[in-house]
Amino acid sequence: MNEPETLEDLLLVEMSRRNTDLVADLIIQKPDLFEDLFEIFLGNNEPVSRRAAWVIDTVSEKIPSLLEPYLNYMTEALPGFTHDGLKRHAVHMLSRSPLPTEHLGELMNICFTWLTSPKESVAVKIYCMDILYNISKSEPDLKKELADSIEWRMQEETPGFRNRARKMLHKLYREMQ
Repeated sequence: MNEPETLEDLLLVEMSRRNTDLVADLIIQKPDLFEDLFEIFLGNNEPVSRRAAWVIDTVSEKIPSLLEPYLNYMTEALPGFTHDGLKRHAVHMLSRSPLPTEHLGELMNICFTWLTSPKESVAVKIYCMDILYNISKSEPDLKKELADSIEWRMQEETPGFRNRARKMLHKLYREMQ
């Protein structure tokens, strides 16, 4: 078997935690490769973009500052993501990052759309809930709309969603008093 020659080749070796960690360690050792990895992610090309997203998610948990210059680009790319894995990793990263004020309105709209959609995965909805909650810290009027959206979906969702939703509603109601 030939050795992988490019970052893309390395991502395509296999879909595994082991390979993700291997590529993540490479990026941590050579942060100048992060931009190339991010371009692969934004390429929205299955399966390599999803694998790049997983690596970026892993790296940005350890070194959040690497992701910060790219948050606007990721937010702009969200509407074009069709694969659940790309959406899930993107909103997970955004849920734990300083939110890009330049695209806050667009981000709110996407998150409300995905939160209330019966077609989105539970993980995507939960991370959208977290992002909307984070936005509501600086936009308190958003808390009521977020609470209403969560309540509207409660009966149709999985036990995992309902559990997280109850905790979020408790927090929202306490803050709205």
